[in-house]
Amino acid sequence: MSIKIKGLPAIIAALMSGICTSALAADAKPLKIGLLMDMSGNYSDVAGKGSVTAAQMAVADFGGEVLGRKVEIVAADMQNKVDLAVSIANQWFDVDGVDAIMDINNSSAGLAVSKIAAAKDKLVSISISGSARFTNEDCNANTIHYVYDTEALARSTGKAVVEEGGKKWYFVTVDYTFGHDFEKQTTEAVTAAGGEVIGSVKVPLNAPDYSSYILQAQAANPDVVAFATAGADTSNAIKQSAEFGMGQGGQKLAGLLVYDNEIDALGLATAKGMMLTSSFYWDLNDETRAFSKRYMEKMGKMPNMSQAGVYSSTMHYLKAVAAAGTDKTATVMAKMKETPVNDFFAKNGIIREDGLMVHDLYLFRVKSPDESKYPWDYYSLVRTIPAEEAFSPLSESRCPLVKK
Repeated sequence: MSIKIKGLPAIIAALMSGICTSALAADAKPLKIGLLMDMSGNYSDVAGKGSVTAAQMAVADFGGEVLGRKVEIVAADMQNKVDLAVSIANQWFDVDGVDAIMDINNSSAGLAVSKIAAAKDKLVSISISGSARFTNEDCNANTIHYVYDTEALARSTGKAVVEEGGKKWYFVTVDYTFGHDFEKQTTEAVTAAGGEVIGSVKVPLNAPDYSSYILQAQAANPDVVAFATAGADTSNAIKQSAEFGMGQGGQKLAGLLVYDNEIDALGLATAKGMMLTSSFYWDLNDETRAFSKRYMEKMGKMPNMSQAGVYSSTMHYLKAVAAAGTDKTATVMAKMKETPVNDFFAKNGIIREDGLMVHDLYLFRVKSPDESKYPWDYYSLVRTIPAEEAFSPLSESRCPLVKK
């Protein structure tokens, strides 16, 4: 005799459904976010482990998972080599299941990986690399340029230094895409402001000795020696320039891309009076101080603009995935573009259709040792540069995605 229990099939189905759901959740692949960093070379201090830490902080603050999936940060040392960055990116996308890359050291490597990501329908956000090509000639629908670009820094710093009396410029430029673009864009800004460029010299990446290049710059007798460099190259160039007596008297030194880390390494006695533009400073307000002090506890130093940008972009990405209910690149990208960035890094920041995240920048003057009152007290705010003034307008974008 069979005994029928009313509702038993439904109970069994519910139990099986619960077991399957739990199994699926346990088997869900993690959402992986990658960072292709220079972990030991020229840019290791301004990005490197500090950028990885910033991304990890964002994941932890978000709660560690999204859409029921654990979020993992993976990082690799790309050693400032384009071929190595390309190889790692292909491995990440094809084999390791990386969904998005939140930063790539070196503009040449970044541009190459950006094209790969577009072909494989993955998302890339750039914080450390500065070439304006990311959102112009080489733009694509899968890439965001988040923290700054060379055009914005060139427009801001070039104009300000000319207005301070620096009419005749000479460039010391690192010899790859980033440096070439930076010199060209700053030249345009200087000329538009009424200055002129009287010469330039190209310097290899990671050059240990700048003496011959500095002597060439001195011989030209400019009002301004501008360094279209980044990372340790900037620190080495400015330090050696000071040893040759440059930057004293009426001559000015302009750091076109200068990070807090470099000022810390140089010391205020060497860097005092330098004008620079940045998208972030740890001591700007209560919000920047709160984040920076937490970062300081982990890294033993304050974050710079690119490291703060990695935190912000990672958080913005995770929020977009959660809001979109999917990790599909096109849907997530649309959500990131329609949602303003409002955090300690940027207020009312907007990711435009060309992929450029536009936000306010800040013009700073480096303090003298006597002006500095506590550790990492390095900058005096000269003025806030509104987003629409700092960044090239969308109407001038050379990105083919932009509807004219």
